[in-house]
Amino acid sequence: MFKLETTTDGGIIIPVRAHAGARKNQISGWQDGMLKISVTQQPERGKANVALAALLAKELGVAKSNITLISGPTNSHKRFLVYGADADATILAQYK
Repeated sequence: MFKLETTTDGGIIIPVRAHAGARKNQISGWQDGMLKISVTQQPERGKANVALAALLAKELGVAKSNITLISGPTNSHKRFLVYGADADATILAQYK
């Protein structure tokens, strides 16, 4: 079972493998210890990063303001910090 990092203030850190410019927005599941997420936005001027955060927020049931990109703004390997009730259990159970 995959274990996510937690922060001292109650957030979780989700490692993401991003694919920008995909046919549809979707979370494909865990791959090599990272959550694989595809978005239709092109990787220009941070648009794909905003789309990734919005999709994560929607799937986890948290506000977009509770998700922050903490590393990898120009890389396909990213880390998002997520605050919100039960986000850890949701993401582990839903995408095995």
